[in-house]
Amino acid sequence: MAAYSLPPKDSGLAYVFMLLTLVGVAGVQHFYLGRIFRGIVWLLTWGLFGIGTIYDIFTLKRQTRQVNQRRAMGWD
Repeated sequence: MAAYSLPPKDSGLAYVFMLLTLVGVAGVQHFYLGRIFRGIVWLLTWGLFGIGTIYDIFTLKRQTRQVNQRRAMGWD
């Protein structure tokens, strides 16, 4: 069985998607990263009432790196 990895996600693009939160569409960055449940929660609660969005500002690069590591190992 040949192992392959999915292409990496771009943290810059994830930040661009997060900017959509400012115009009313919260959680797009999580959908992009493949975290569907978190994206739905962000969408329904406007980014956990803003607190989650502030958290994402500081951690989105790390979140993207974690997703890329999982994709490289074939877990996602």
